Formats: sequence, structure tokens, C-alpha cells
Amino acid sequence: MPTKNKYLLPFALVTSLFFLWGIANSLNGILISHFQLALDLKRWQAGLVDSAFYFGYFVFAVPAGLFMQKFGFKKGILFGLLLYGAGAALFYPAAEVRVYGFFLFALFTIASGLAFLETAANPYVSILGDPARAEQRLNFSQSFNGLSIIFGPLLGSLLIFTDNTHTADDLQAMPIEQAELIRMAEAQTVQLPYLGLAAVVLFVALLFWLTKMPEPEQPSTSGRRGWDGIFGNRHLVLAIVAQFAYVGAQACLWGYFIDLKLALSPDRHFFLVEAMKPFFEWLAGSAEDLTPKRWAGFHLTFSFILFMVGRFFGTWLMSFFKPEKLLTTFAFIALALFVIGVSASGIVAVTAILFASFFMSIMFPTIFALGTKNLGSQVKIGSSLIIMAIVGGAVLPPMLGAIADATGSYQSAFMLPALCFLVIIYYGWRGYQIKSS
Repeated sequence: MPTKNKYLLPFALVTSLFFLWGIANSLNGILISHFQLALDLKRWQAGLVDSAFYFGYFVFAVPAGLFMQKFGFKKGILFGLLLYGAGAALFYPAAEVRVYGFFLFALFTIASGLAFLETAANPYVSILGDPARAEQRLNFSQSFNGLSIIFGPLLGSLLIFTDNTHTADDLQAMPIEQAELIRMAEAQTVQLPYLGLAAVVLFVALLFWLTKMPEPEQPSTSGRRGWDGIFGNRHLVLAIVAQFAYVGAQACLWGYFIDLKLALSPDRHFFLVEAMKPFFEWLAGSAEDLTPKRWAGFHLTFSFILFMVGRFFGTWLMSFFKPEKLLTTFAFIALALFVIGVSASGIVAVTAILFASFFMSIMFPTIFALGTKNLGSQVKIGSSLIIMAIVGGAVLPPMLGAIADATGSYQSAFMLPALCFLVIIYYGWRGYQIKSS
């Protein structure tokens, strides 16, 4: 938490942004599964949902940093919220015409806005208070991101997934007109959820516009400003690589978890998720409405609950352990869980992958805070470069989908994100050390 009272309100308002972008991020896994039927897509094509989303970060992260270098954090946040709201609103016409490219453009627009928000919010939280507690403060704010991503798959399972149990093969066997009517109805279920999201985002933009936000001054490091010698900071460069690996692994897990659950264990469920069946029946309306796809979505929700708990727990642990050591330990455990997920079978494999989210929870904010240390007045540029590394989420999911299509096995394809944790282990072990060349 920030130590000065003048930072409390800005800190709270900026922390709300972490909640907002978590919702958009967590809905991608729902869309990947949903669009395969609604738009008649192959697995690798559906994976382009993540590609369009994270490519928006890649394109706009550096422009966002330059924009805020000139105009400040507040204007950058406002511009990002407007882009976010516009992209969410575009889902309505995209569903009307049912053109996949239109959906991808809407996702790209949302992510472009999020690039501004993340480039602003992450360093803003880091510098609002004691520098020695930057990692802990950022993990605290990011915990609300973990809270928000619980609601994405839960609401998506109920509002976007219908009680339709038809498969792609079923639709292929139907008359073309009947199959098209079903696909159209499926596509239109995304309209109201995303219009509601657009309304909330624009309301938050209004709150920011009405609130005075301080612009903390950052001392210049070694007389450097802007791009001058930025890549001479070894810990920053390695943070960019580690963040690319982390976000790629996260996007693979969350984007394809529903399909993995349906492939390995469509009818058997993790016992803690099974125990919540009365609650799910109440949400869905009846036991008959709990389709295998909805059950898979509920498991993804549980994975996000673990992610949120991991964020808060990891923040508490940083009071006793150095952030880099905790990062290394959590990455090693996540790697072990992925190995079990690839080598085991049925619900055991699904559960191992499920629990990896707990140990992935601290990775993004910890890598970010370690990578932007000691950058001084270059922090906005450094921040934009680490946010640009989110493009890992655009690169790896289609690769996983292509491997799954080629091998016929989602399980073996999950070795791809497992390898990413080796990069993160190294960063927490040695890569974080500040050495300027």
C-alpha cells in the first residue's frame, strides 16, 4: 500500500483498472471454445482470438509509453479506457454480420486500450510509495486482477454458452439452413455481455476524468532519458523475455483449458468443483443445463479462484521472502504441475494443470517490478517494452493449437507452455540482477 495519504485515492482508482482488464482477458478462453462452433473454426483458427488480443499489446505498448512520456499517466489511462469501451461495443455489430475478422478487430481494439492501461497502471502503482515495497504493492493491486478473472469464465459460461449440446459434427450432418440458424444464435450470445462491459468501462473513464491524479516525478538514472541506453539494462531485457514466456504460457493454459478438460475428462470433475454443483444448478436453472462445456467453464473459474488466492498469498509471503526467490520457487512448482498434466491421464492431468494457475499468480507483477527497478525517468519506456512482451500470448496459443491439430492430442501440446517456465526460473535465479552494460 502507498505510504502517503495523497496517494491513497489515486492508488485505489488505478487498482480498479487491474480488475477491469482481468475480465477482458479471462473471457478469451470462453470465446476460443465458443467460436469453434458458432463460426465453424478449426482449433488453430480459434487460437487467433488470443493472437489478435495480444498483438494489440505488441503494437500499442511502445506508442502508449511515448504518449504518457509526453502527456502523463492520466491522459494515457483515459485514452486506454475509451479504446477498451469502443472495442467491447464492436462485438454487437460483429455478431450481427458473423464475420470472424470483425471479432478479431474488436479484440485488437480492446487490447490496444489495455496496452495503455497496463503501461500506465503497473509503473504508477510501483512508484506510488516506498520503492523497497514496489513488488509487494504491485502484487497487491494485481490481486484484484485475479479477483476479476474469476467472473469472466463464470459469467461467460452462463451468458455466452447456451444449453445447446450440438457438436461440429452434428451441424455438418444437418441441412445447411438449420446449421446456420444455430450458428447465428450462438454468435449473438456475446452481444449483451460485451455491451454491458463497454458501459462499465466508460463509467470508470468518467470517474478518472473527474479525479485529480498526481504525476510522481522520477529522477533521471545516470542522466539518461527516453530511449537513451534503455537496452543496456540487462535486468530489463531479460524481464522482456521472461514476460513473453509467462504470458504465452498463461494464454495457452487459459485459452485451451476448456478444450483440454473436454478431451481428457468430460464427465468426471475435480471434487471441490463437484461440491459446488448446487450453486451451479441455481445459476444455470437446472441440472439438465449443466452441459460438459459449462462444467469445463466452471473448472476454469475455479482455476481463476486459485489464481486470485495465489496473488494474495504471494503478496503476504513477500513480507518474509525476497520476490525473486519466490518467483523461482513458484515457477519450478508450475513446471512440475505441467509435467504431471502432460504425463498423467483423465481428471488427474486436468487437476494438475488447474492448480498451475495458483503458482503462476505472482509471475507477471513480480517480473514487471523487478524489470523496471532502477530505471528512473526511463520507467515509462521500460514499462512499455515489458508490456509489449505480452505478444507472447499472440504467438504461443496458435502454435499449441497447430500442435494439437497435428498430433490429435491437446495433452502433448501442453509441453509448449511447460517449457516457458524454464525461462522464468532463470530470471528469478539470476536474470533479475541489475547489471548495466
